[in-house]
Amino acid sequence: MEYKDILYTEEDGIGTITINRPDKYNAFRGETVEELIHAFNIAGWNNEIGVIVLTGTGDKAFCTGGDQSSHGDEETGSGYGLGRGTLGMPVEDLQTIMRDVPKPVIARVQGFAIGGGNVLALLCDITIASENAQFGQVGPKVGSVDPGVGTALLAQTVGEKKAREIWYMCRRYTAQEALDMGLCNKVVPYDELDAEVDAWCAEIMEKSPTALAIAKRSFNASTEYIRGIGSMGMQSVAMYYDSDESKEGVNAFLEKRKPDFRKYAKYSLFGGAFFDINLDLGD
Repeated sequence: MEYKDILYTEEDGIGTITINRPDKYNAFRGETVEELIHAFNIAGWNNEIGVIVLTGTGDKAFCTGGDQSSHGDEETGSGYGLGRGTLGMPVEDLQTIMRDVPKPVIARVQGFAIGGGNVLALLCDITIASENAQFGQVGPKVGSVDPGVGTALLAQTVGEKKAREIWYMCRRYTAQEALDMGLCNKVVPYDELDAEVDAWCAEIMEKSPTALAIAKRSFNASTEYIRGIGSMGMQSVAMYYDSDESKEGVNAFLEKRKPDFRKYAKYSLFGGAFFDINLDLGD
């Protein structure tokens, strides 16, 4: 596969995958996700690679999640709802391969790790951040949500109350705040980030690859049920994306205005189906 949206390099047993869309703050579209899956498969099953590093080009952003400007991009066929996968891009497949590769994945986070970018960092086994990093979720601000890994695994990582705060309030958190809540492992000045990541990789490379693979699968086993939650939830999100309420979030983002979600909030979700709750209760 010829990569357009990412870069992939191998050196000293380290496979480095870089989201290369700095003009979009390293937001991903369908093509990006497909390329990430391909690169993770290459690095994950190459016996010469002992650790995988995921990062983004530039100093402004690690990743800012899904590219809102690619919604319904008929020209590329890579927007939400146009490609493969429940949401029109195989996000579930990417989340699965990141957990399934039998070696540690390190998130090298600089700048923004927001929305789906925060979820990618969360999925990594280890997160090392620069002092300029910012973490957070924005889904409810733009008509979106990650109903599996982004919610359930986040709650496992930072605690139920904090996870709800992160999703309900859509605030940004500094690298130090992320460290304090257990969302990352180490915070260093930006100019020391590469050296710190290299040092962690070197330590990992000294360990038994089989033992690491078994440990990773053992850690994952306790949260494997989240895969099922995510699969079910993504079906609901796919329906939600087709609603005027969700589209209002995207349109407001692109038009740089505050969304008016309640104008379009005509439905509630019960048992996997949408029902109109604007009931006439009578006198």
